[in-house]
Amino acid sequence: MDSFEFTKIAGAVLSALLLIFGVKTAIDMNVGHTPEKPGFVLPAAAPAETAKPAEAAAATAPAAGGGEEVVALLAKANPENGKAIFTKCQACHVSEKGKAPTVGPNLWDVVNRPKASYPGFSYSDAMKKKGGDWSFAELAHFLHGPKTFVPGTKMVFSGLPSSSDEADVIAYLATLADTPVPLPK
Repeated sequence: MDSFEFTKIAGAVLSALLLIFGVKTAIDMNVGHTPEKPGFVLPAAAPAETAKPAEAAAATAPAAGGGEEVVALLAKANPENGKAIFTKCQACHVSEKGKAPTVGPNLWDVVNRPKASYPGFSYSDAMKKKGGDWSFAELAHFLHGPKTFVPGTKMVFSGLPSSSDEADVIAYLATLADTPVPLPK
C-alpha cells in the first residue's frame, strides 16, 4: 500500500467521524433545550420621588407569585409528591433531625422556625435581615423565587416551576418535625 492510498483511507475515516459527530452536535444544540421563560426580566425602576432604598423595599414588599395561592393549595397538597420533588433540594440540604448543615441549612422542623436560625449554618446578611418565621406563605414566596424574595441570599436555586409543586414540597416540609405542623384546611 502506498502513501496515497493510506491518505485516502485516513481522509475517508476522518470525514465519516466528522459527519457523525457534527450531526450529533447539531441535533443536541437544537432539540430539547428551550427555556421555560426566555431571557431575564429586569425589575422596573420606581419613580425618583417614591423610590425606597433597596433593603427597605425588599423587607416590606412581598415577592410576586407564590404565597396566598400556594397556601390555598395546601389543603389538597400531596406530601409524598413533595418528598419526590424534594430530592432536588437534597443536593444542598439535609432534612434529618440533628444532622449538620451542608451547603444549605438543615430543613428539619423548618416550618414556623425563625429565619436564619439553624445553628452551625452561616446565613447571608440578607437572610439575617429578613427576619420573621418560616410560615407557609413565607416558604411559598421563597420557593417561588429565592432571589426575588430575599435579594442577596446565597441560595442559587431559581425556584419551583408550579404552585402545586410548591404546595407539595411545603406539605412535605411540614411533616419533617417531631410534631408535624398541621396544614391549613
